[in-house]
Amino acid sequence: MVIRWNPSERRDEGRPLGPVMLDLAGTGLDSEDYALLRHPAVGGVILFARNFAEPEQLTALCRAIKDADSRHLLIAVDQEGGRVQRFREPLTRLPPAAEFGALHLRDARAAAEAARAVGWLMAAELRALGVDFSFAPVLDVEQGLSQVIGDRAFATEPDVVASLASAWLDGVHSAGMAGCGKHFPGHGGVVADSHLELPEDARALPALERFDLLPFRRLIGLGIGALMPAHVCYSAIAPEPAGFSSYWLRELLRGRLRFDGAIISDDLNMSAAVAGGTPAERALSALQAGCDMVLICNNRPAAGAICEAVADWYIPESEPRLARLGARDGVGLNCAARREAALAAIGALKSG
Repeated sequence: MVIRWNPSERRDEGRPLGPVMLDLAGTGLDSEDYALLRHPAVGGVILFARNFAEPEQLTALCRAIKDADSRHLLIAVDQEGGRVQRFREPLTRLPPAAEFGALHLRDARAAAEAARAVGWLMAAELRALGVDFSFAPVLDVEQGLSQVIGDRAFATEPDVVASLASAWLDGVHSAGMAGCGKHFPGHGGVVADSHLELPEDARALPALERFDLLPFRRLIGLGIGALMPAHVCYSAIAPEPAGFSSYWLRELLRGRLRFDGAIISDDLNMSAAVAGGTPAERALSALQAGCDMVLICNNRPAAGAICEAVADWYIPESEPRLARLGARDGVGLNCAARREAALAAIGALKSG
């Protein structure tokens, strides 16, 4: 049920987080940024490498984002490791997920322990800077097709992906951070890169359920806080890409899989999403399909248009889901022993 938020009641206190997550151009906030962050449709900020110069600067930027509005906007980043790690030196260079899968072939227990340790380290480093969560882990199963996934996936077998991602998520949770799995219901079975074009997966639902959906089911059972749907069209099942499909988001994910976390769209500026119409039309389609929040990056005019289009959009059920993505109490963020164990695990992965 959507309740229209009355723009005449846009008081600062008591407003919910809005359904839009957007990006910033630089390492600080300018007057335009401040104005946009106070817009009632905004609920969060995604950070990129361009927003990071050094830890003290990023901590100050996160503090400024939080202080810009009393709702304490969510702050997120893609900090998977490997090719997709926005904040690098002096933060720890994290291994790609596939390295845990390679270790699993030799020693399954050691691989799970390494994934748990590195998950904790990633989350502890981000939390110390003021970031709420990372768009990770990748739950796609590598099938030798998708170059955009490749070594971002833990393994080629869904059971192994689920096992290693579960251990990684356990480490993240122990640092007081929520996880955001992607790309539901699985991006590993297509060749095309959704950043550049709309991929099509023609497999029937039973094939996806036996293979790609298994890691998502497993992590939903472990209480993962958010999921990101794929900009992939599963043409034998629904005509729209998953992130714009009420079948995938409402009927299957909310209904059959009983997922009660937040659903956050992939970037609406990606080529795979452009066929959905104007930026505002894409955002409305994603929200109507079941997303709690939409992501718009690298297009400030589009971000402004989306904010205006959904300025009075408020779904009561979304508020607690999004609020749970804020940083929680963790155990030992500055624990030297845990840090040393994580660094040792990374060293062992590299030497293996």
